[in-house]
Amino acid sequence: MLKRVDNWWRRPGGFRETLAVALPLIASTVSWTIMIFTDRVFLAWHSHDAVAAALPAGNIAFTLICFPLGIASYVNTFVAQYHGAGRPRRIGPAVWQALFIGLVTAPLAMATIPLAPKIFAAMGHDPHVARYEVEYYQALCWGESTLVLVAALSAFFTGRGCMRTVMVVDSSAAALNILLDYLWIFGHAGFPALGPAGAAWATTVATWLRLATYLVLWWRPPLRRTFHTLSGWRFDRELFGRLIWFGFPNGLQYLFEMGAFSVFLVLVGQMGKRELAASNLSFNLNSFAFMPILGIGLAASTLVGQHLGEDRPKLAERSTWSAFTLGGGLMAVVASLYLFAPDWLLYAYSINSDPAEFAELQSLAEVLLRFVAFYCLFDAMNIIFSGALKGAGDTGFVLVTTLSISLVVAAATWIGVKWFDLGLYWCWSVVSAWVFLLGVVFLLRYLYGPWRGMRVIEKANDAELVEAANVG
Repeated sequence: MLKRVDNWWRRPGGFRETLAVALPLIASTVSWTIMIFTDRVFLAWHSHDAVAAALPAGNIAFTLICFPLGIASYVNTFVAQYHGAGRPRRIGPAVWQALFIGLVTAPLAMATIPLAPKIFAAMGHDPHVARYEVEYYQALCWGESTLVLVAALSAFFTGRGCMRTVMVVDSSAAALNILLDYLWIFGHAGFPALGPAGAAWATTVATWLRLATYLVLWWRPPLRRTFHTLSGWRFDRELFGRLIWFGFPNGLQYLFEMGAFSVFLVLVGQMGKRELAASNLSFNLNSFAFMPILGIGLAASTLVGQHLGEDRPKLAERSTWSAFTLGGGLMAVVASLYLFAPDWLLYAYSINSDPAEFAELQSLAEVLLRFVAFYCLFDAMNIIFSGALKGAGDTGFVLVTTLSISLVVAAATWIGVKWFDLGLYWCWSVVSAWVFLLGVVFLLRYLYGPWRGMRVIEKANDAELVEAANVG
């Protein structure tokens, strides 16, 4: 029995290999989870209007760039498969194609800043909340425009398995964000009290720090020689075309998911500040499970890409199941906390808040956390198995599934609220069904789909075969 457990732990694609890749990514995402949590706690101390405004404004800012972000971040699969195939000279040029997408996106994102007042006025939210939404969105846009570049550069490290680099860079940026949140929201150390805008500016500055750090690391001489991170800057029509071909569905998936979620937030915001603030707190707490699972999902995608690049699909399959075991265990623990200790989880938000006002908010948030506890495991299935499929190149199926289910979810939410006046619990029930369906469908595709024979990289020429043999 012990020998069998040891084999399960040590074998290629087993739990040890998966943890080695996943743990730094989990640490990185946890650092950003703590940052977001602290950001929301500080905003709750500032006012409930401020915490109500942060989620819709941040969601719309992210929706603005999620399509190009989805395409550029998909270069992680290219890097992983080139790395697994022993072809390092193709990695730098692949990342450059993603950087070109980011360079085009940046000015387009900032061009929406003057439109913010009209965008949020059209949502019908409380005027005080809408004012904070505009301030928050406009400040975020100066940093959101760099996220595509950050995603491309971080994929250079994650795709090759250099997860500690990403962990250090992202954790340092998150720590700076928390410090600036404290200084700029409340006006400490001689800074003006900017309120919600201060939180958004803190995030923007931290994002620029991430970009600057990745650029310094990207252009180090050893990496320039091995991976052509400088000499590979030229536009490669064939390589760019393949990135678009496989990344386009990934970008659309991001867009439709965020679009459906935006419909949800707009409708909840129209119900009242209490409903919007309670939903914000619940999603904020959900990030303690969701963000680490994103790290595990990226680990699964990377390992699948690397093992398929090695032409070892059995190891790719084993890595996915190891990742799901890790993610499912984490979700079970977190779901238990949502069910049995919601008051403890919500305590930090109550500090410096009006007790009577917060008691009403807490009672609603505790109910919403039960919905989160229900869909936690299915969220792990959704993220990890879709990540494995995308690591192989099966992005078309992921897109069609996401589009179909998201459109139904958005329509069901709208009809239920506008036609039948079903209220907040209907919205959360539809979101729970959404996550459940995605998880089940991606699991079935993983079990029975053709992903094991897919590749996103081109076949190697003779010179690259010699290079791969030398690397091996």
